[in-house]
Amino acid sequence: MLCVALVLVASTVFVGQANMQVLAQQGTLSNEPYVTDQDLIVQTVVTGLRLPTDMEFLSENDILVVEKDRGTVRRIVNGTLLPEPLLDVSVASRAERGMLGIAAAGQSVFLYFTESPAGDGSDNAGVEPLGNRLYKYELKDGHLVNGRLLLDLPAVSSFHNGGKIKVGPDGNLYVIVGDQQDPGQVPQLHRTTTQNVKNSVYPDGTGGILRITQDGGPVQNVLGGEHPTDLYYAYGIRNSFGIAFDPVTGKLWDTENGPDRDDEINMVEPAFNGGWRAVQGFAGPDIELVEFPGTSANEKSLYGIAEQLYFRMQGLGGKYSDPEFVWRIPAVPTGIVFLDSDKLGEEYRDDLLVGSFKYGAIYDFELSDGRTSLELGGALTDKVENSPDASEDIILGMNFGPIVDLEIGPDGYLYVLSIDGKLHRILAATHAAAVVPELSDGMKAHLFLGAMLAATIAYAWAVRKRQSMRPR
Repeated sequence: MLCVALVLVASTVFVGQANMQVLAQQGTLSNEPYVTDQDLIVQTVVTGLRLPTDMEFLSENDILVVEKDRGTVRRIVNGTLLPEPLLDVSVASRAERGMLGIAAAGQSVFLYFTESPAGDGSDNAGVEPLGNRLYKYELKDGHLVNGRLLLDLPAVSSFHNGGKIKVGPDGNLYVIVGDQQDPGQVPQLHRTTTQNVKNSVYPDGTGGILRITQDGGPVQNVLGGEHPTDLYYAYGIRNSFGIAFDPVTGKLWDTENGPDRDDEINMVEPAFNGGWRAVQGFAGPDIELVEFPGTSANEKSLYGIAEQLYFRMQGLGGKYSDPEFVWRIPAVPTGIVFLDSDKLGEEYRDDLLVGSFKYGAIYDFELSDGRTSLELGGALTDKVENSPDASEDIILGMNFGPIVDLEIGPDGYLYVLSIDGKLHRILAATHAAAVVPELSDGMKAHLFLGAMLAATIAYAWAVRKRQSMRPR
C-alpha cells in the first residue's frame, strides 16, 4: 500500500507540475511571462542583471548587456552571466542618465552613456556630468579597450537622454537622443530649434536621430545649415528608447514617448520631423514647424528666407509626417524590432514587434503590402489605441516586466530584456528541445520534490524486494 500511495502522490506532483506549466504559459496562475500563441513558449536565459538597458549579440551564444547605474558591460556566454564585466566606466545615474546604449560591428563596440567625472551616481550629490557621450571600443581578450570619443552631447537634464544605437544597412551609426527636457521643470529651459521652437537655440545634437560614420564623421547633410545639423537624420523627437531597421525595405522606425498621452510608432524617412514640441500624436490643421535651414535668430530676415529658399531648391529641409500608431493612454513603448526570422512561425516573419515598459507587453504589428504603414483593424483601424483593452488582438506576450529592449538573436529567436534584470527568449515549442532553459525557482522546487518522492519510492520498493527474498 505504501508503494501504491507513493506512486499516486508522485504522479499527482508531476501531473500538477505539467498543468502548472500550462497555466503559467497562459498567464492564469502567476505573474510569470507568457505568450498568447500556444505554439510558442517562453524560456529564461539569465537573471541577476542590475538595471539593464540594452543588449547586443556578438554571436549566437554570446550577448553583451549594459547596466544603467553601474556603468558596466556584462557578457552572457552559453546562458551564463560572466562574473566580471568587460568594461566599467563612471556614469551619472540620476533618473534616465547612465549606461544607455550598445551596438557592435565586427570587433568594434559602441557605447552611449552619461559620463561622470567623479564616480557612479555622483550627479545625485550635485556633481555635473561631463556629457552624454558615444565611444567606440575594441573587443580584445575579453575586455573593451582603446575607447575613442565619437560624440560629445549635452547632459543638461537627467531626463530624455535617449541612447539607443543601431548600425544601419549602410554601415553607419544611428543614435537617438531625447530633447534633454525635465518634464517637471517649469519653465522648461532647454529649448532648441530641433524641438520646433522657432528663434531658439541652434541645434546642439539633442531632440533627434543622429547619423554618423563608425569613426564619428557626418554622412550627409539632409537638413542644410551648419554643424551639427549635418549630423541629423531626423528631429522633432521628444523622448525615445527604441529604433529599428526594416530588413525588407531598409527603412528606419522608432518608438516615442509622449508627455502624458500620445506615445508613438513612427516610420522615419531622411529629414523626418516628428513635430515635437508643436505636436504630439497626429497634427492638427494649424501647426508651425521649423523646417530648416534658416535656424538662426535671423530666420525671418531676408537672409534667412533666401537661405531657406536656396536649400529647398536642393531638396533639403525637414519633412513632417504623422505617426503610424498612437497610444492615447501611455504604454511607454521602448524596444522595437523586426522579426526577420521564421523561427516563431512563418506568420510572424518580418512583423514589427514593440515592447511596453508600462505593461510588460509585447505588441505584434503586421505591415501593409508596401511596408510603409501598419495593417490595423477593428478598434485600431484609426491608428489610435484609446484603451489598453483595444490592443488585445495585437498582444503577443505579457508579464515580461518593464521591457527595455527586444532583439532577434542569430538563432532566430526573440529575446526580451527587462529592467528588473531578466532576459527571456521566445521560441516555437517544437524548437525547445534544442535549447536548455534556465529553470525558475518554482520549477526547481517541483523537480526537487519529484526527485525526493522518486527516491523514496525506489527505496521502499527495494526494501519490499529484500523482504520478499527472505526465507519464510
